[in-house]
Amino acid sequence: MKNNSKQLELLSNTTTAFEEEFYKYSTQFSYKKGSSPFYPDDLLKYFYVIVDGRVKTYQINFQTNKEQTFFIYKRGDMFDLISLLDGKPHEVIYEVIEDANVLRIPIDKVRYWLENYPAFNKKIFPYLAAHMRYTEELAEELALYDTKERFLNLLVQNLNPENKFRYQLLQNLSNTEIAKLIGTVRHVLERSIKELKAENIIATSRRNIKINSLQKLLEKSSKMLLK
Repeated sequence: MKNNSKQLELLSNTTTAFEEEFYKYSTQFSYKKGSSPFYPDDLLKYFYVIVDGRVKTYQINFQTNKEQTFFIYKRGDMFDLISLLDGKPHEVIYEVIEDANVLRIPIDKVRYWLENYPAFNKKIFPYLAAHMRYTEELAEELALYDTKERFLNLLVQNLNPENKFRYQLLQNLSNTEIAKLIGTVRHVLERSIKELKAENIIATSRRNIKINSLQKLLEKSSKMLLK
């Protein structure tokens, strides 16, 4: 089974033989927006690669209903890395937020490839490092900065192609979903949006944030994050 769109970045610089083996053991599944098809026990058996669409992973405090989104996965992203490495359940929740096609691969086969195919190994471990770095940065933001500072930082990172997990992330996201990315709620986020619009730094339309002045955005984010 081969995807008809351009080659997944995961397979670049691998051999034709490996690519054929990769697709031999891959099964494609399609999931609708709003579904939650991935469970901790399932992720002990299978590893997933997103072909298109978006899937978020998050956790929720059911006593307060506070929700924190950790990642929004898009084309080429993979999960679950933690279960892949330690073989233990990872207690997070997955939800499809944009109709998605994913490849499902037996996790033992992925571990075999990691041990026996250096080119594949060299793809997974930089991705894992980026995953860990992003998690550390998120923890730092939540601990040290207020909502507006976190939102400013998110806007800057959304423009940075070097930021693996936040580049072009905000496209077609609701204010509710954006709020969950920075550990707040919609009405608090919208106060920050209103302030930035009043300063003509951003403009908004339905599920879209346009940067009117990148210079002002960078200046404001630098001042707030360095104060």
